[in-house]
Amino acid sequence: MFGLIRKNKAMLGIDISATAVKLIELSQGSGSTTDLYRVESFAVEQLPSNAVVEQKIVDADAVGECIQRAVQRCGTKTKRAAVAVSGSAVITKVISMSAGLTDAEMENQIQLEADQYIPYPLEEVNMDFDVLGTSQANPDMVDVLLAASRRENVDDHVSALEVAGLTAAVVDVEAYAMENACSLILGNRGEGLAERTVAVADVGAATTTLHVLHEGQVVYTREQNFGGQQLIDEVQRRYSLPREEAAQKIVDGDVAEDYDTEVLSPFKEALAQQITRALQFFYSGSTFSRVDQVILAGGTAGILKIDELVEDRLGLPTTVANPFAQMSLSPRINAKELLRCAPGMMVAVGLALRGFD
Repeated sequence: MFGLIRKNKAMLGIDISATAVKLIELSQGSGSTTDLYRVESFAVEQLPSNAVVEQKIVDADAVGECIQRAVQRCGTKTKRAAVAVSGSAVITKVISMSAGLTDAEMENQIQLEADQYIPYPLEEVNMDFDVLGTSQANPDMVDVLLAASRRENVDDHVSALEVAGLTAAVVDVEAYAMENACSLILGNRGEGLAERTVAVADVGAATTTLHVLHEGQVVYTREQNFGGQQLIDEVQRRYSLPREEAAQKIVDGDVAEDYDTEVLSPFKEALAQQITRALQFFYSGSTFSRVDQVILAGGTAGILKIDELVEDRLGLPTTVANPFAQMSLSPRINAKELLRCAPGMMVAVGLALRGFD
């Protein structure tokens, strides 16, 4: 996206979330169904408070230093990276264009007509486009996805990479990185799931984002102000713990004797309600009345048995995302740690896959 993509070279997928930098490096495997990709390195590094606020980088130097620590810790030598801006920072529009146009001709026409679709001065935005395929309405036309973001949103991500000594090879959109990772998961199952309607609830620290994919493509995205930070805040308040200690105790499952019943269970219920509400918004604004499956992603999805409760409350098959299930691992990878981090690595994996498009 945004004119920076270079294909067919391995790159680092770097997801800059509200609280952490998540880095993944993949290589192409043997090509078999169970070994399409291999995990070469990964790292998760916590960001300082307020380096990212409301999904915007406000301290590029602090974020860049965090990325640099992640690079050093995982030992990668790769210098090319893919990052993503949040969906709320991006305007997307599907437009129809003549199928006979070359990429250069499409680009020129889009530049001429872009002010129809983008409510900002064109000199203040980065734009890119992707041909989706033949238009169903007219076989002589193609559907083209136009994506635009204010230049500052892209520049902040590029600057953070530069601080870390990396080059931005791709600046993508989080929803499309998630779609890319989901296509890997759904495409590797023999149940025809890629042709079904799948809801992905990405539960981050501050927000829960519902992506709905139909036949492998994102058809709906909605963000809600609910996330794992609320669980941390409640643990801090109830047990008088500093933030870092509260977060670590939640990960370790060693908070307090009454934690499961008094804190964790209400949080799980609240999460199920948030997903239910997001799905209701989706149903009310679309022609869909049901999804076939729910996938839980994001760091909070790693909470023990959260999928069982959501499945029970929604009455829908629910699984926790693991983009590494069909990948081989480099000998230097800590498999247990990778599995623990897996639900929160979906966007990073989707970005790393851009190198093999």
